[in-house]
Amino acid sequence: MTTSRRLNPSKLLLSKWTATVPQNKEKHFLVVALGRPAPDAPVETVTLEAVYTGRQNTLPWQALRDESQWLQGWK
Repeated sequence: MTTSRRLNPSKLLLSKWTATVPQNKEKHFLVVALGRPAPDAPVETVTLEAVYTGRQNTLPWQALRDESQWLQGWK
């Protein structure tokens, strides 16, 4: 069952996340950037950086609300 949590996208920068299904030994992630189309526009995307490999991935910030894929904090 997929549940959804409340998040404030403006406060996601430098937050820590754990992938529920790690791939390529990438389990722990840090939000390193927030994507906005303009400086005063709302956040649309987040860039996650894998702690183990340093690989970065950009996705819609709403994807972090899916507890079947992401857990807040490092578990």
